[in-house]
Amino acid sequence: MMTEREKMLLGLPCKAVDEALSAEQSRAKDLLYEYNILTRPSDKAKRDSLMRALLGKAGERLTVTQPFYCDYGTYIEVGDNFYANFNCTLLDAGGIFIGNNVLLAPNVGLYTVGHPLDAGLRNQYYQNAKPIVIGNNVWIGAQSIILGGVTIGDNTVVAAGSLVNRDLPAGKLAMGSPCRPVRDITEADREAYLAKLSSSI
Repeated sequence: MMTEREKMLLGLPCKAVDEALSAEQSRAKDLLYEYNILTRPSDKAKRDSLMRALLGKAGERLTVTQPFYCDYGTYIEVGDNFYANFNCTLLDAGGIFIGNNVLLAPNVGLYTVGHPLDAGLRNQYYQNAKPIVIGNNVWIGAQSIILGGVTIGDNTVVAAGSLVNRDLPAGKLAMGSPCRPVRDITEADREAYLAKLSSSI
């Protein structure tokens, strides 16, 4: 018979009130309490150590602005040069896999977990989870929500306030609720920004 943890990681209905999963959540909550409440923002070494203890995997140059929230932490993997701004929430029961050079703006939520539509089943604490995969060089704008089962391709930008409930291809500017690609990100975008830089010098 499968454990509730095994069911959860396979995306099958499970109960997160299971004793083993509850213990994992308690561990995460203790680490988050120390990180968010007891650690000074200026104590970069301690913050880095706590965050690496929390996450399943983290690359070089890890920056997570306090406060930060997650369910387990263990099921979050981030690449090099990861930055999460204020008040990001990552519900990671289904697994969250983030590439290199990814920016999460303030109040971004990544939610892998869903619940049954039937109230009776919800009241029995059933849930199921699907992974979220974010490629390299992605920027998620402020107050955007990414739902479970979504993959976002490399070099894509999600505009602020978007609700992403389906996959987004690489190299797009995407926005809206529900979020949709609106155009390609091209060399013209780079040239326009470089022109602004040169005019400000």
